[in-house]
Amino acid sequence: MLKSFDNPLLDNRWDDAAAKGMSESELLLYRSNILGSDKRVTNYGGGNTSAKVMETDPLTGEEVEVLWVKGSGGDIGSIKMDGFATLYMDKLNALKSLYRGVEYEDEMVGYLPHCTFGLNPRAASIDTPLHAYVPRKHVDHVHADAIIAIAASKNSKELTQEIFGDRIGWLPWKRPGYELGLWLEKFCHDNPDADGVVLESHGLFTWADTAKECYDTTIDVINRATEWLHERTSGMPAFGGAKHDSLDKTERRNVVARLMPAIRGFVSGNQHMVGHFDDSPAVLEFVNSQNMEDLAVLGTSCPDHFLRTKIRPLVVDFNPAKGNLDEVLTGLPAQIESYREDYAAYYERCKHDDSPALRDPNAVVYLVPGVGMITFAKDKATARISGEFYVNAINVMREASAVSEYQGLPEQEAFDIEYWLLEEAKLQRMPKPKSLASRVALVTGGAGGIGAATAQRYLSEGACVVLADIDADNLKVAQDSLTQSYGKDVVRSVVMDVTNEEAVAKAFAEAAVEFGGIDILVSNAGIASSAPVEETSLALWNKNMEILSTGYFLVSREAFRLMRAQSMGGSIVFVASKNGLAASPNASAYCTAKASEIHLARCLALEGAEAGIRVNVVNPDAVLRGSKIWEGEWLDQRASTYGTDKDGLEEMYRERSMLKRSVLPEDVAEACYFFAAETSSKSTGNILNVDAGNVQAFTR
Repeated sequence: MLKSFDNPLLDNRWDDAAAKGMSESELLLYRSNILGSDKRVTNYGGGNTSAKVMETDPLTGEEVEVLWVKGSGGDIGSIKMDGFATLYMDKLNALKSLYRGVEYEDEMVGYLPHCTFGLNPRAASIDTPLHAYVPRKHVDHVHADAIIAIAASKNSKELTQEIFGDRIGWLPWKRPGYELGLWLEKFCHDNPDADGVVLESHGLFTWADTAKECYDTTIDVINRATEWLHERTSGMPAFGGAKHDSLDKTERRNVVARLMPAIRGFVSGNQHMVGHFDDSPAVLEFVNSQNMEDLAVLGTSCPDHFLRTKIRPLVVDFNPAKGNLDEVLTGLPAQIESYREDYAAYYERCKHDDSPALRDPNAVVYLVPGVGMITFAKDKATARISGEFYVNAINVMREASAVSEYQGLPEQEAFDIEYWLLEEAKLQRMPKPKSLASRVALVTGGAGGIGAATAQRYLSEGACVVLADIDADNLKVAQDSLTQSYGKDVVRSVVMDVTNEEAVAKAFAEAAVEFGGIDILVSNAGIASSAPVEETSLALWNKNMEILSTGYFLVSREAFRLMRAQSMGGSIVFVASKNGLAASPNASAYCTAKASEIHLARCLALEGAEAGIRVNVVNPDAVLRGSKIWEGEWLDQRASTYGTDKDGLEEMYRERSMLKRSVLPEDVAEACYFFAAETSSKSTGNILNVDAGNVQAFTR
């Protein structure tokens, strides 16, 4: 049965008390944020809002009308005041005299900066004329699923009339730009009593003379479409009914844990990609349906959906009843290559003389029957948002195909948007990626001082990080802290005992499902013990070896397996110790285990070289601050060994170093960053001491 409208209608979130006393521009911000807070109204970055506000001209001191409109690349749900472009309305109106016709409409974007009010640096978007020329004070443009379901139906004009009568008009498909702005202006003059218009295959425009009335109209129109669709689709089988049954949640994630690294390896030729997995009910209903493949090939309709999800998805040849995953993995290279060839052919059919060069020909969206949807993009947020947009497209296809016949954008129109020169210019203005952008790191001992500092260093350079630690409470603290600084998209955590094979395999599988794979392993889980050899029990000896030697072996083995599945190389960094090279009294178990780590790294560097997997070692010394192993008994034991107290131990270590400096977690993190970054891409089998200088630990 159709399920998209099981949720209640949109709530009207306008709060008169909250809005009281706001200026017109502040009311625009308030309206924008509450509209964008519900993905059923518009998705991330989709749609735009505006208000025409009387302002004091800083040059003349006179009152002038200024258009406040969402700036280029913004998101109405999270926009702040500085996210709006501001432009003189009289100058925007004056642009009409410069317009040379539809074939020259793109050149009008170049005039928009000349209309800027108040030296506002926020760039105006191509949708600015669509708002400027509607002769009402407040305008909303949104991409609600219920509206696009109507707009993407074959007989959308008739459906719009049936649902709304003369209250909401209809305009045929037209790419956003200056000409569409003039179309909207003409519609408003010809239909002065209309509250808005449905744009074919695009979305909804609504307008009013107050911010509240405009918001109320938008919500009411969407809810009317929602009610109408629900009345006509209730009880109907979605997408022709079910063809497959979903695997259970654990099985789905097991399939994806093997599938995503393989896909990631194939699609990361130009740059590393990050993945996202969605097995929500709406997605499963679609991928399991009879009509999924026929609908998927049509692509999406709304330009915002299309730009995020490409011409069409790739349907993976998985049969959940047969469980033919090995067969799928074997055939995956041919499937992906076939998609690339189809995409290149689409480019050749549709390109113009001045079209930008062929872009990445790989799919963004991968549909897996019985399992869900996988998306890949240059970063986690983009991969997630692309998935959200395709869920919107699923909702649209569900309702449109139930009340009419769903239609995607015509191929040439889709191409002209994807390879629009204005979009290309926007892409060229994007900032240069950070050094670890699109990389995924797993850090063991992630709740401790060195682990958390390393994770923070990686995140600051654009990486995604999985924190692994046996201490669940401290792990949560570390994750919460990093999430607050870098956002929830890029930080994950998993409770893991490095000595437990099953736990280690599960942690790497979790990383594969959450991000698509692993590029960097920082093996940092630690323990420390101190005792004269005759007082060292077998249990103490074994505990050191299990965590510091066997544990490093287990996580490295799993990292090798995953990195080989991706065929993208990788970097493994062992956080060992000065004690692996320089003996210390009353620490034979610890020193021996650390020496084992270092030699294991050398062995792995030999094995990994042919696959591009680099293995290097960072050797810290005496990192007391923030380190969990320096708490309690170990601190007491080392202080006793050196005849000092707790307070004097850090000073003692500092003074014994050649440089007379303390070593901090951030110092070790910097070395771990060096071995993860491209700056060390020709280094493997190396040891980098971060010990402020200790002649006994010199490697030569």
